Amino acid sequence: MEQLLLLIFIPLAGALITAFAGKSAKIVSTVFSVASLGLALFIALNFIPDASTQFEVNLPWIADLGIHFHAGIDGISMLVVLLTNLLIPIIILSSYRHDYHNPAAFYGLILFMQAGLLIVFTAMDAFLFYIGWEAALIPIYFICAFWGGKDRVRINMKFFVYTIAGSLFMLMGIIYLYLQNPAHNFEINAFYALSLDSEQQGWIFWAFFIAFAIKMPVFPFHTWQPDTYTAAPTQGTMLLSGIMLKMGIYGVIRWLLPIVPTGVQDWATLAMVLSIIGIVYASLIAFTQKDAKRLVAYSSIAHVGLIAAGIFALNQQGMQGAMVQMLSHGINVVGLFFVLDIIFSRVETNKIEELGGIAKAAPQLAITFLIILLGTVALPGTNGFIGEFLLLMGVYNYGIWAAAIAGLTIIFGAVYMLRMYQNIMLGKTNELTITFTDIQGSEKLVLYIICALIILLGVYPKPLLHLTEASVQQLLEQVNQKLISVK
Repeated sequence: MEQLLLLIFIPLAGALITAFAGKSAKIVSTVFSVASLGLALFIALNFIPDASTQFEVNLPWIADLGIHFHAGIDGISMLVVLLTNLLIPIIILSSYRHDYHNPAAFYGLILFMQAGLLIVFTAMDAFLFYIGWEAALIPIYFICAFWGGKDRVRINMKFFVYTIAGSLFMLMGIIYLYLQNPAHNFEINAFYALSLDSEQQGWIFWAFFIAFAIKMPVFPFHTWQPDTYTAAPTQGTMLLSGIMLKMGIYGVIRWLLPIVPTGVQDWATLAMVLSIIGIVYASLIAFTQKDAKRLVAYSSIAHVGLIAAGIFALNQQGMQGAMVQMLSHGINVVGLFFVLDIIFSRVETNKIEELGGIAKAAPQLAITFLIILLGTVALPGTNGFIGEFLLLMGVYNYGIWAAAIAGLTIIFGAVYMLRMYQNIMLGKTNELTITFTDIQGSEKLVLYIICALIILLGVYPKPLLHLTEASVQQLLEQVNQKLISVK
């Protein structure tokens, strides 16, 4: 109990202290983020990988409305809690090369967002989940609005409207479930136990699915993403792609599937089709991109489409593949955006056609970039392989044609990613890249950590699979039992 409260409190306290830390904000935020990581690792080492909820805290909050500060960790939430606390210090460390104006506000917002994310990933009360969901949105909005690039006002407004609209749909769904609950509380287990008819489940499915699909994003709810990823400051893009989109994936697994399994079953085919369309569509668009940052943004849509397809396959392989790939994708995409930020800091462009020959001047950057890229395209022995293998196996068990089309993401991804690498890093240097300098200082540390994680998790993924297996199995059994009882 105390550990989980402390895990949420550390970044929240860190955000408040950092906001008044002035020029020391960078160091102060680093200390708090590393402390959070240390506590998360302690919790993980003391976590028993069964299906139970552990480190649970349940305190009355707004008792008259049945609202409790109820949070806990199981195998599913443990993975994303680790991802969040692992990536935040890496993201802060990656910013050491920049001198952002008003650093106290910038780093304070990052830590405040971390607290919101941890509430989302541990909440066992729907009202608390919604509060965390909105609390995570507010800081990233301001990070993009104040430190973003060209045309950030228009782009950020589109992002804000999309996400707020999705959140309102989810809020209506939560209120409806509360009204159907005889206990008149927001407890997740009470929502799981509700007996809703097929029509009710269909409406609730869409109320939640739209919110989660926008956040991931899934086609056709994705149009805010490429512009936002491109215009946001690099650390904002890392937060969005590395952690925030996992809120949508986690929401589908934790809330959507167990609460409305009949609704999921009725609409799973459409959700699967949208996911697969997103894979192919985003991959084809990625081929045409001239800006490397936008290419990686579309690549992210394709990878998330495969994760969503694995979830809606509704089997053990697909679900575990989604869990593992959430972690792997977060690590890899943060690495890719950091490499592109390093390149931009040297030559002030991410236009692929304007680059070339960087490997000659920066061999260490070239090697680390290649390792991250190989993890992204799921080369065996890297962290991306086991997740994509399980996802494709899960989709194959759902339907062979679905797997055949979804599998194109591996082929397409390898082509456009390797072609991007070739055009940026290989070939002849030009007047822009001839004076390019290799990575140093914090750049080396960040890239070495990411590359070590890619190789370590690729060679030995067993702990991740063991961590999530029991919880995923219990969730699927719960869904199947509810479906059988309806029949």
